[in-house]
Amino acid sequence: MSLVIARLKRCFIRLVLLTLCLPVMLVMAMKYIDPPVWGWQIHRSLFPPAGYPAQTTHLWTDIQDISPNAQLAVIASEDQRFTSHHGVDINAVLGILKQTGADGPSRGGSTISQQTAKNLFLFPSRSFIRKGIELYFALLMELLWDKSRILEVYLNIIEFGPGLYGIEAASQNYFAIPSRQLSAQQAAQLAAVLPNPYKIKASPMSTYVSKRSRWIARQMRQLGMGTLDQL
Repeated sequence: MSLVIARLKRCFIRLVLLTLCLPVMLVMAMKYIDPPVWGWQIHRSLFPPAGYPAQTTHLWTDIQDISPNAQLAVIASEDQRFTSHHGVDINAVLGILKQTGADGPSRGGSTISQQTAKNLFLFPSRSFIRKGIELYFALLMELLWDKSRILEVYLNIIEFGPGLYGIEAASQNYFAIPSRQLSAQQAAQLAAVLPNPYKIKASPMSTYVSKRSRWIARQMRQLGMGTLDQL
């Protein structure tokens, strides 16, 4: 009996080590490899929501070829403390917990790091387990990547419309220009769709997008392009 217990303990320890180390290896690999596919995209393909196209669009673009306007717009819209936090906005997490019901968190994490972790490595879910794994990946990314890499991956895998992945595909779809040419207004319009890209379109502008993009543009001016120097 003691031999069986010892073997079970060894198996349990190995399982724990594998569970902890596998994310580290995945995050380290993605520091140097541009992901050809990612968790959110795979889930969309396997369980397509209404309006999901048969063929998706994605064009990877290095961060230096993405307009600074686009980079600043998503920071202004999604995570204004991106350059200063370490992956988790404690105030935002506490706010989520206060609004949580019996079925788990009612909304996702607010930081760009958490959103990148969720989209790259995980699948849609609102459980505490998924949220905990997301936080773990986000902290690993902050530890092993620099901010520029996190923002680069985020801008390349986030969904801007049904099956429309990444800033380059979105820029060409909505404005027929490469992402490096996006103006501040165009970048703000694209950032405005991120809360719900299945219901919100960057162009033609709805009343909501017009109002939201003006707010984002004001935040961009307040943050200033010097924000990107901190990446």
